[in-house]
Amino acid sequence: MPHINLLPWREEQRRERQRTFINIAVGAAVVTVGIVILAHININAMIQGQESRNSFLQDQITRVDEEIKEIESLEKEKEALLARMKIIQELQSSRSEVVHLFDEIARAIPQQVYLLELSRKGRQVSLEGVADSNDDVSAFMRNLNASAWFTNPRLLVIETGKTQYPDDSWFQLQVTMTDGKVEGGEAKP
Repeated sequence: MPHINLLPWREEQRRERQRTFINIAVGAAVVTVGIVILAHININAMIQGQESRNSFLQDQITRVDEEIKEIESLEKEKEALLARMKIIQELQSSRSEVVHLFDEIARAIPQQVYLLELSRKGRQVSLEGVADSNDDVSAFMRNLNASAWFTNPRLLVIETGKTQYPDDSWFQLQVTMTDGKVEGGEAKP
């Protein structure tokens, strides 16, 4: 049998496999680097897109916040105007109350009662005066209670023998003003 030396052929085949392996490894490395670069570019594009969306949303939020502040200031102005309108309407509707107050007190006061002071806070009217007797004060309170413009007269103080009025009864009372309406409609003067 002839002896054939196969070592050079095997050596050549081994080199060929190594070159093929190196070519495949280099190709795989190039493809991997390409994929990594493409992935990096794609991720950067996604990040920039998200940042631009975030920037747009932030701008919109800022604009909406400014509009909310403007709306709140308008609502405050509206509330202030409504409060002013309410006060004006109350003043307009209570315009004649002072006239009714004095008219009704003049009608209700007996001849022996003299008023020294009259003050009003809201719907409460405070009266201070002097009467010849306690019966005159009682008659005054009954007359106030019978009026369509007053309700709930309360005697706070009654004194006799005060130094300024030694023979008379000095009194303080409070009465609540109403809107003058009675069951049959508006009160008649």
